[in-house]
Amino acid sequence: MSELTPQVRRRRTFAIISHPDAGKTTLTEKLLLFSGAIQIAGSVKARKATRHATSDWMEIEKQRGISVASSVMQMEYRDCVINLLDTPGHQDFSEDTYRVLTAVDAALMVIDAANGVEPQTRRLLQVCRARNTPILTFVNKMDREVQEPLTLMDEIERELGMSVVPFTWPVGMGKQFHGVMDLREEQMRVFSPGEDRVAGKNDNGDEILAGLHNPAYAERFGMQYEQAQGEIELVREAAPAFDEAEFLAGRQTPMFFGSAVNNFGVQEVLDALVDLAPSPSERAAIQRVVQPDEAKMTGVVFKIQANMDPAHRDRIAFVRVASGHFKRGMRLKVTRSGKELRPNTVVSFLSQRRELLDEAFAGDIIGIPNHGVLQLGDTLTEGEALQYTGLPFFAPEMFRSVEVADPLRTKQLRAGLTQLGEEGAIQVFRPVAGTVLLLGAVGQLQFEVVAHRLEHEYGVKARIMPARYNVARWVTCETGDGAAADERELKRFIDGNAHRVALDAVDAACVLLEYAGELRAMQENWPKIKFHALREHAGLVFQKQLEG
Repeated sequence: MSELTPQVRRRRTFAIISHPDAGKTTLTEKLLLFSGAIQIAGSVKARKATRHATSDWMEIEKQRGISVASSVMQMEYRDCVINLLDTPGHQDFSEDTYRVLTAVDAALMVIDAANGVEPQTRRLLQVCRARNTPILTFVNKMDREVQEPLTLMDEIERELGMSVVPFTWPVGMGKQFHGVMDLREEQMRVFSPGEDRVAGKNDNGDEILAGLHNPAYAERFGMQYEQAQGEIELVREAAPAFDEAEFLAGRQTPMFFGSAVNNFGVQEVLDALVDLAPSPSERAAIQRVVQPDEAKMTGVVFKIQANMDPAHRDRIAFVRVASGHFKRGMRLKVTRSGKELRPNTVVSFLSQRRELLDEAFAGDIIGIPNHGVLQLGDTLTEGEALQYTGLPFFAPEMFRSVEVADPLRTKQLRAGLTQLGEEGAIQVFRPVAGTVLLLGAVGQLQFEVVAHRLEHEYGVKARIMPARYNVARWVTCETGDGAAADERELKRFIDGNAHRVALDAVDAACVLLEYAGELRAMQENWPKIKFHALREHAGLVFQKQLEG
């Protein structure tokens, strides 16, 4: 056993995923609260108040009360180091979420008990399933009038293709919500509304009653208890027993019920994350499989964020440590470029609050300030030529052209868009023939966020106008006659289609088209050119997994 093994085993790195408004950011707050990482939870609803969700730090997030960028928080609980990543729920920011999911070992899925499984939940689950990511499920908002728990359980199994194992079960709902039965501990946590219960008090101030068949239940909770008792008996007979191997393979999900806004049911989820979520495991690079407790440090950049501190115009590269022991000031190599780094101001996160760190281990998320040296997908090592794979860039579905309102600010516009493109907030394309920059996005809201950030972070008012394109594909060439022949054929393609070819943030060539029919014709006319809906170092493997 390596001397690093105990540190690796302490790590739990997971993302919180959901459809918008299911209560994901609220639950993030409460997990931080219950772990003791923060003393007061920000109110996501109080958009104009001074308190905002700890994980929502951008000005536009505070104005709209939504998450538009993923954020990272580290906390300690029960001798475990928990790296928690809050992701945007809105589908327009799904690319950011997909990339975050490549950096975690488990996911916590939040479901609105009234709405059940929603479209964005399905999409995110596809990505998790492609990576065999273990998933825990929290059914939120039980203090409202919602769907029956058996209906929700059936829907999750049917829609998401996973078997569900309830760890807690609700007694009533809405105004008649009395609490949850903990089926593992065989006790009931009695519900009382309010956000005042915090970690540090015995059982967080909740009343705990022993047993699943306590005679006092029927008298206190009436028909809601009787219904819950019948459902629990049914579930215990029909549902499979918890199987750790099935859970770790992403085929079985433990299910919990509660009300995050009322701090209720959160304790059970936090304990389950420590008990059930896996510690960091091996990670595949193109060259070999890397073990987390290897002596040499390796890591991968899965997110870049500009201007977390507007006063310093900084750029932070979020790095998932994949193996070894990171030490501040150590010599690291960027394998893509061969450049060397000696990061001395590496930070850990509690959302926008940062602390300098001296060391980190496999599973931890660290932030390395840099000025364009690091790009999304970069692998860092102590010298070995390794390249981790699996960080996806999806072909945009919407396009806009962008011009600066004040021509004297053209330089600032290009600088701002370059940085926003490098962090993955938007895809920026420079036409081979032409000067007007093009923006590509998954959804309309991305354009609005970029316009807002250009104005407030870079001092540039931009005109974002319709563009005629609707289809994008990255292009590569495989002639079968060697690299030089591939390069010549690709150049011939680009020269022959210069009016509709553009370069992205990493100078990868992309063809932009108005209609899907044009793509089919182009594929027939250029049989040696490969057209990709996904750009990544070894992205086609990931794409095939998703499609399969």
